[in-house]
Amino acid sequence: MEHHSNLVPWQFLAERTGAVLKFVPLNSAGSGMDMEVFHNLLSDKTKLVSCGHISNVLGCCNPVEEIIAAAHAKGAKVLLDACQSVPHMTVDVQALDCDFLVASGHKMCGPTGIGFLYGKKDLLEEMPPFMGGGEMIADVFMEYSTYAELPHKFEPGTPAIGEAIGLGAAVQYLNKIGMEKIHQYEKEIGEYLYKRLSEFEEVKIYGPETERAALCAFQIEGVHPSDLSVMLDLEGVAIRAGNHCTQPLHTALGEAGSARASLYFYNTFDEVDTFIEALKSAVDALGGKLTKK
Repeated sequence: MEHHSNLVPWQFLAERTGAVLKFVPLNSAGSGMDMEVFHNLLSDKTKLVSCGHISNVLGCCNPVEEIIAAAHAKGAKVLLDACQSVPHMTVDVQALDCDFLVASGHKMCGPTGIGFLYGKKDLLEEMPPFMGGGEMIADVFMEYSTYAELPHKFEPGTPAIGEAIGLGAAVQYLNKIGMEKIHQYEKEIGEYLYKRLSEFEEVKIYGPETERAALCAFQIEGVHPSDLSVMLDLEGVAIRAGNHCTQPLHTALGEAGSARASLYFYNTFDEVDTFIEALKSAVDALGGKLTKK
């Protein structure tokens, strides 16, 4: 179920090092990871477990506490892709005990082109720089160089100054609102979105029925997601259509793509109703139908 950004880099690494990648399939309900398979795949040879905290398609929250504990019991490290969780809920890296965590800025009201990596200090100290340049060095000699202290050894060259300031301001803004308040509101409006979409016989929503993020990836019988997206755009409603950078997941679901409606703390219940009315109009214009259950 991983986003391509948590898959393709590991493919690059495997090509360079000969590492073996193993994948955890969906459970039989298609609502999340198959945890029995996950535990069976873990072995003393496992070096790293990398998984998404929340799926950007299924909306499910993976049991990361269980995943981290099981991986550590086998001596493996854990990286969490938290791009879909950090903007929406409180995430405590120390309580989770993850070894690494990554997130992006633009999903949390920040600028594009910037994100961040958290790592346990002892692990980051052991890791060599991945890129050379100015500002990441302590001293440079003709034969060798020494590196700056953390985090600077991983940040060569002129930094993205404006983006970093913007991301910092976004974090301050979210904290001022309160992450618990954001999470609770999104839980309520997300449940409302799921309820409204579930009213129709022809709508298939992916992921679990409960305990899900405030998004719904869905199919409507007889209507192509891309056509639906275009028609909704004409109504002033923005959704996304395609594979959402999760092509292997959609292959597992037996689909080439899906439509996805996503909410954030600034969306309103009235906007959900507006979306549903626009959806009815768009589906009708495309020759489909929506039948109330």
